[in-house]
Amino acid sequence: MDALDLARWQFGVTTVYHFIFVPLTIGLAPMVAIMQTLWLRSGDERWLRMTKFFGKLFLINFAIGVVTGIVQEFQFGMNWSEYSRFVGDVFGAPLAMEGLAAFFLESTFIGAWIFGWGRLPARVHLAAIWLAAIGVNLSAFFILAANSFMQHPVGVELNPETGRAELTSIFDLLTNSTVLWAFPHQITAAWMTAATFVAGIAGWWMVRDRASNLYRPVFRLASVVLLIAGIGVAITGDGQAKLMFEQQPMKMAAAEGLCETEDSAGFSLFAIGNPGPGHCDVWAVSIPGVYSYLATGDFGATVDGVNDLQAEYSEKYGDGRDYVPNLASTYWNFRLMIGFGLVAAAFGTVGLWVTRRDRTPGRWFARFALVAVPAPFLANLTGWIFTEMGRQPWVVAPAPDGDPAIRMLTEDGVSMIGPWTVGTSLTVFTLLYGGLAVVWFGLIRRYAAAGAPEVDSPDEHDDDADRPLSFAY
Repeated sequence: MDALDLARWQFGVTTVYHFIFVPLTIGLAPMVAIMQTLWLRSGDERWLRMTKFFGKLFLINFAIGVVTGIVQEFQFGMNWSEYSRFVGDVFGAPLAMEGLAAFFLESTFIGAWIFGWGRLPARVHLAAIWLAAIGVNLSAFFILAANSFMQHPVGVELNPETGRAELTSIFDLLTNSTVLWAFPHQITAAWMTAATFVAGIAGWWMVRDRASNLYRPVFRLASVVLLIAGIGVAITGDGQAKLMFEQQPMKMAAAEGLCETEDSAGFSLFAIGNPGPGHCDVWAVSIPGVYSYLATGDFGATVDGVNDLQAEYSEKYGDGRDYVPNLASTYWNFRLMIGFGLVAAAFGTVGLWVTRRDRTPGRWFARFALVAVPAPFLANLTGWIFTEMGRQPWVVAPAPDGDPAIRMLTEDGVSMIGPWTVGTSLTVFTLLYGGLAVVWFGLIRRYAAAGAPEVDSPDEHDDDADRPLSFAY
C-alpha cells in the first residue's frame, strides 16, 4: 500500500478506537448528573450509591477517551498536511474552540467533582458535574461543526493568491445546516448508548441482587431515557437523510446500492452483487417507495442512481475518476447502524415491560442485558464509518450551493511522506490503542462487577480534609 492508503487506515483505526469512548462520555455525564440531582432532591441513599457507581465508570471512560483523542488532531499535521494547508484557516477554528472552551470547561469541573466529595457544598458539587456535562456536549458540537464543514463547506471562500480556503463567517460555519442535524442525531445516539450501558449493568445486578431493590430505580430510569433517545435518533436520522440527499446524493445512493435512477425507489432488505470501480451490479430485495421517502419525504419521488451521478460528477469535476464510494461498506454499515440501534431499543422496551408493577425478570434477562450493551456502541461505529466512507473520494466534499472551488480529493490532502513512515506510526498506534482498549474493558468490567459502593452517611460531608483519596473520589 502507498502512503495514502496507510494514512487512511491510520486515521480510520484511531477514529474507531476513539469513538468507542466518545458516545458513552457524552451521554453518561448528564445521566450521572441526573442521578446526583435525584439524590439531593429525594435524600434516597440508593441514588447516591448509583451516582458513585456509574460516576466511577464515567471517569474511567473519560480518561481513556482523552488519551485516545489527543492523537487525532496530531494526524492533521503528520499525515494530512496538504489538507491542513488548504483548509486549516477554517477547520482549525472549531477545533480551537473545542480545546480552549469546551475541553477546559469539562476537565476543570470534572476535577472539582472528583475531589469535591465532602469538601464542596452539596449544591456546588452538583453544579460541577452539570457544568462538566455541558462541556462534554459542547465539545461534541465543535467537533461536529468541523466535520460538517468537510461534508458541506460553508462560510468560506478561496484566496486565489495563496490557493487556500479562508473563513469568511464563523456564524455560517457554526450554523451549517449539516451540523444542525448532525449534532442532535449524535447527542441522542450518545444518550442511547449511555442509557443502554447503565440499563445493561443495572439490569444484570437487578436480577442478581433481587432482595436489595437497589438497582431497579436506575434501571427503569435508564430504560425510559433509552426509548426517548431512540425516538430522537429516528427523527433526527430521518432529517439528516433528507438533507444528505440534497448535499451528497451520491452518499445516499451508495447507502441504498441504487445503481439506476428510479421512481418510487425501494429500501432494500438484502442485496447481493459485485459492485466495483466503474460499475454497480447489485440485485436487491426491496420495500417499494421507502428509499424515495427517506430521501425526499415522497414515496413516489425520483431519485438518482449511482451510475447517473457518476456521469454527472465526471462532467462537473473531471472525467477519468471514480466518484462512487465503496458500495459494500456504505450499504452494509448503513444497515448495521439501524440494526444495532433497533437491538438497543428492543432491550429498553422489553426491560420496561418485564419490570412493570415491581416485577423482577429471571436470569435470562441478566444475560440479555449484558448482550445488549455493545449494540449502541456498534451502531455508533458503523454510523460513523458510513458517514466518512460515504463522502469518498472527497476529504472536503463540494457543496452544491457553495463555492465549487472549495473541494479537495482525499488523495490530494495527504502529506508528502513515504509509506514506511506512515506504516510505522500505524503499527505503533494500533498496538497502543489495542492495549488501551484492553485496559478500558478490564477496568470497566472490574468496577462494574464490584457493584455499587457502600456509603457512610447520606451527605458524605465531614471535616476530615486529610483523609486519603481512593480511585476517582
